[in-house]
Amino acid sequence: MNLKDKINMRMDELEHMMDSNHHLKDAEAVSNHISSISKFWSILSEEDKDYIEGARYSIEKGTVWNENS
Repeated sequence: MNLKDKINMRMDELEHMMDSNHHLKDAEAVSNHISSISKFWSILSEEDKDYIEGARYSIEKGTVWNENS
């Protein structure tokens, strides 16, 4: 598995965590997962960076990410 595949897999997992509002139950686990992605910041796409920043904000403020969960 190459680096891009690993990053994509981690981003998919972050999306699943956020869509299920897992950050409201275990913010530390989601923050740790974000850290595992952020170490590749220089090669992340702008879209991935924006998503991570939004996730960080939602964790910090304790806001619901997905109203349907």
